[in-house]
Amino acid sequence: MSETKTVTVLGMSGSLRKASFNTAALRAAGELLPEGMRFETVDLRPIPPYDDDVRLQGYPPVVQQFRDRIKAADAILFVSPEYNYSISGVLKNAIDWASRPPDQPFNWKPCAMISASGSLLGGVRAQYHLRHMCVSLNCFPLNNPQVYITEAPKKFDAEGRLTDQPTREFIRQLMAELKRFALSFRPPG
Repeated sequence: MSETKTVTVLGMSGSLRKASFNTAALRAAGELLPEGMRFETVDLRPIPPYDDDVRLQGYPPVVQQFRDRIKAADAILFVSPEYNYSISGVLKNAIDWASRPPDQPFNWKPCAMISASGSLLGGVRAQYHLRHMCVSLNCFPLNNPQVYITEAPKKFDAEGRLTDQPTREFIRQLMAELKRFALSFRPPG
């Protein structure tokens, strides 16, 4: 990928809650892009519960569209709350659908992660589990910066806007590094 290429990032939030801090963080990432980066988001809500019997008959159209969008993106941004020390079931379900053969679209895809939580850990365990999943997906996470939004209720306003300037700067740095990583990433072939 050349330096002049526009990097397309597909972002997804693992939260369905209307006032989700994670979805708000996803929106903030879309506002804090470096020049030469395009940001798209995908709504995981329409993706049905994973059922391999259904998949064996062909991917449902909404799942095939999701897979196509992953494949077309230059990089992925995962944003997930932490539920029971792991990622949300919504995000896990979407990944399970997209990661099945043929042509698993996460293969050789650079990615980054954000998590937001009301706790002091900020979703660190969710990102840890997601990093483990990336091994199976052959998807390559950006190692730094790591963005864990701790005590999230203090960092977003009533309309869901990220108002904490240090957190905004961390996300800005993450998106700049994701662009650099995607531009330098060389999949085989």
